[in-house]
Amino acid sequence: MVVIGATTGSANASADKAEGGQQLALSAGQRAAAIKDAQGEAASTAAKIGLDGKEKLVARDVVKDADGTVHTRYERTYDGLPVLGGDLVVHEKKNGARDVTKATDAPIAVPTATSALGPGTAKKSALSAAAEEKTAKAEAGQAPRKVIWAAQGKAVLAYETFVTGVQKDGTPSKLRIITDANTGKKLYSEERVHTGTGTSTYSGTVPLTTTKTSSGYSLTDGARGGHKTYDLNQGTSGTGTLFTNSSDVWGGGRQTAGVDAAYGAAVTWDFYKNVLGRNGIRNDGKGAYSRVHYGDGYVNAFWDDDCFCMTYGDGENNAHPLTSLDVAAHEMSHGVTAATANLNYSGESGGLNEATSDIFGTAAEFYANNSADPGDYLIGEKIDINGDGSPLRYMDKPSKDGSSRDYWSSSLGNVDVHYSSGPANHFFYLLSEGSGSKVLGGVSYNSPTYNNSKITGIGRDKATKIWYKALTTYFTSTTNYKAARTATLKATADLYGSTSNEYKTVAATWSAINVK
Repeated sequence: MVVIGATTGSANASADKAEGGQQLALSAGQRAAAIKDAQGEAASTAAKIGLDGKEKLVARDVVKDADGTVHTRYERTYDGLPVLGGDLVVHEKKNGARDVTKATDAPIAVPTATSALGPGTAKKSALSAAAEEKTAKAEAGQAPRKVIWAAQGKAVLAYETFVTGVQKDGTPSKLRIITDANTGKKLYSEERVHTGTGTSTYSGTVPLTTTKTSSGYSLTDGARGGHKTYDLNQGTSGTGTLFTNSSDVWGGGRQTAGVDAAYGAAVTWDFYKNVLGRNGIRNDGKGAYSRVHYGDGYVNAFWDDDCFCMTYGDGENNAHPLTSLDVAAHEMSHGVTAATANLNYSGESGGLNEATSDIFGTAAEFYANNSADPGDYLIGEKIDINGDGSPLRYMDKPSKDGSSRDYWSSSLGNVDVHYSSGPANHFFYLLSEGSGSKVLGGVSYNSPTYNNSKITGIGRDKATKIWYKALTTYFTSTTNYKAARTATLKATADLYGSTSNEYKTVAATWSAINVK
């Protein structure tokens, strides 16, 4: 049985004084007001950065630095149509100097917004593409949306269609499929429901923030945006039943999975707030929700940005719920990525998307400082998915899993995103701890470099802050490894200076994984 006592108060922001390029923690109200102000000036901004008269900007996020620099993230439209891959970030310093990071440098223009094919043809093409993906129960209930597709170079008039269904392992599917509006050819597809596996051991006795009700308590975390934890009771839709209890002592039976899920969500929230100054997954102060006991014998867990929720299966024979801290932190970090750079989940950007979740999942595991599951640079080390005690992924030498890549190569974009994440995971380990053989927290690591260089790490805390700064202010939907190098160097210069040891180490570490 897990004994829980309700905690009081909310997580406190970092006590460190913000300096230079460190991001300021904005309240939900301040952030909303900043986005509203940015939208009010969007037309003027579009003209200042040289956009065509048919292009308009839609403000999506605003980040402010301690030195007065403001980073405003925009989506773009052309002739009234959304431009997918047209997102950009305007960086404006206190003195008015301006710089822009774009998802594409190609001009946005199409001969006409009138398509040769109608949405019905796009729907058929999308369903055909879903069939190739072996998606069961495929449906395209929502009408295709006409868009400008600009994520792969030259702008193309296209349709965006979402096909829902079920993946091979029982995970819900939401395929995003882009088809040429004049030829019907599939241009791009990606799975929007991100899955991952986690430990089947639990976190022991942990603190939770619960809410008093008229008849007892509920697993509602009022200190963290109202996060709620539900029991799906082996269902696969809806929210299920909110966990309640007559006392504030939780655990045993079906409750244990709920306790672990609620704890994982709380630690993830606290990690982002206390370490990175982020106020919730979307930085708007609103909590997600968690669902446990999903499906029958479902051996996975997934984040769905549409429901803004985290869902956990009960594992093989419904005996080992996958409700653990590393699952929560990894999967909820997909939500953070969706709310910021929104990295396309394919090719190199997809690998960086997966690596971001591994990086922040690892950082959150260290932050939790839980003796039942100590922090390490191994991903899924407790689930024994290989049957020999080995972890799912290794950050010090990713290729040890038999599939992941250690270094960048020109073929990396053709690799599954869970394996093309390897070089970025390797980068994070090297930047944090350095190269060579060492034992950390009782775990042996031996990290090589592409160019046989020796890297001396700058520490996990700095490495985490650099990656987060890059993600939230310099990454875009199409960022690849080369662009990630540029983005992290800019982030490091903002935080520590362009002549600092940190900057030199970031540059050397990218070279150490063959990104120049």
